[in-house]
Amino acid sequence: MEEPLALHPVKLYVYDLSKGMARRLSPLMLGKQLDGIWHTSIIVHKDEFFYGSGGISSCAPGGTLLGPPDSVVDLGNTEVTEEIFLEYLSSLGESMFRGESYNLFEHNCNTFSNEVAQFLTGKKIPSYITDLPAEVLSTPFGQALRPLLDSIQIQPPGGNTFSSHNGQS
Repeated sequence: MEEPLALHPVKLYVYDLSKGMARRLSPLMLGKQLDGIWHTSIIVHKDEFFYGSGGISSCAPGGTLLGPPDSVVDLGNTEVTEEIFLEYLSSLGESMFRGESYNLFEHNCNTFSNEVAQFLTGKKIPSYITDLPAEVLSTPFGQALRPLLDSIQIQPPGGNTFSSHNGQS
């Protein structure tokens, strides 16, 4: 008789990198209201996983210098074991989510969180997060700032760069 598969909770941590400034200044600068500049990460198997210009990283939940998240979204549960998940992350880190592939608008932490959420639960992360770059770029100010913003590399300090060779199993 087969053992039932264990279910592991999957959470999305949402951080406002602007610490409230986007909410206050976006109407003046962009002509539209933005509630935040979102950084996200996935919490599963007792760790926080995120992507930035240094590649895929992990830490204890809330363990980056960003501190506690501004909000937590429950994405459901997964049957994916920690071993299979770490193999999956290792493969993502060698292909789609290498550090040099990072791009603030088109291939960022939210792209990573969305990809991983779908792998683990079959669900996407909220569209208000994934639609933010297009919202910013749809404004004249966003278009004017794009060359500068494209050069920005974000890597929240406090995590350990993930690789299959760093002692995790």
